[in-house]
Amino acid sequence: MEQQKMYGYMRVSTREQNEDRQRNALLEIGVPKNQIYMDKQSGKDFNRPQYKRLLKKLDHNSVLFVKSIDRLGRNYADLNEQWRVITKEKKANIVVIDMPLLDTRRGADLVGTFLSDLVLQVLSFVAENERKNIRERQREGIEAARLRGVKFGRPQKPLPENFSQICARWVAKEISSEEAAKLCNVARATFYRWVKNIGE
Repeated sequence: MEQQKMYGYMRVSTREQNEDRQRNALLEIGVPKNQIYMDKQSGKDFNRPQYKRLLKKLDHNSVLFVKSIDRLGRNYADLNEQWRVITKEKKANIVVIDMPLLDTRRGADLVGTFLSDLVLQVLSFVAENERKNIRERQREGIEAARLRGVKFGRPQKPLPENFSQICARWVAKEISSEEAAKLCNVARATFYRWVKNIGE
């Protein structure tokens, strides 16, 4: 009997750079190092280069290992669709290390398949909800910080001490806006913004 090929998939968002836990879990289970694919991006969709490369490798004789379902994806509909593509179209098996019920190698009977599908539905729903909650918490955190007076973006340049004189010369058309900006040591857009802010 032909030996099954083992593949591993890892995903980390760009914010959480630590992928060691996922890699160690895959290596411990016996996935060869050169058959582990990793993307560093959000789990909101499956438009990921390494995932696409991995998908091309999978066939009826492959087993794909992931540490947890949210590493595969966080979008409920897409996650269920990719699960179908891997198991039904590619005819590969999937094993979710953190959730033994999600192991398509066992329970190929009706009950096993039903249980696996049911657990997947619940977990992918939870994964998407968590993604929404993270976005909501970020939004609330930003809003709370704004209310506390925290400024986002690049720090504002302070107005030069002689700004009022430069501005007066510009208003009197003694100098152009380009010259005024140069005297203030800023871009013309910044000079215009300063003038606008003073006028408000």
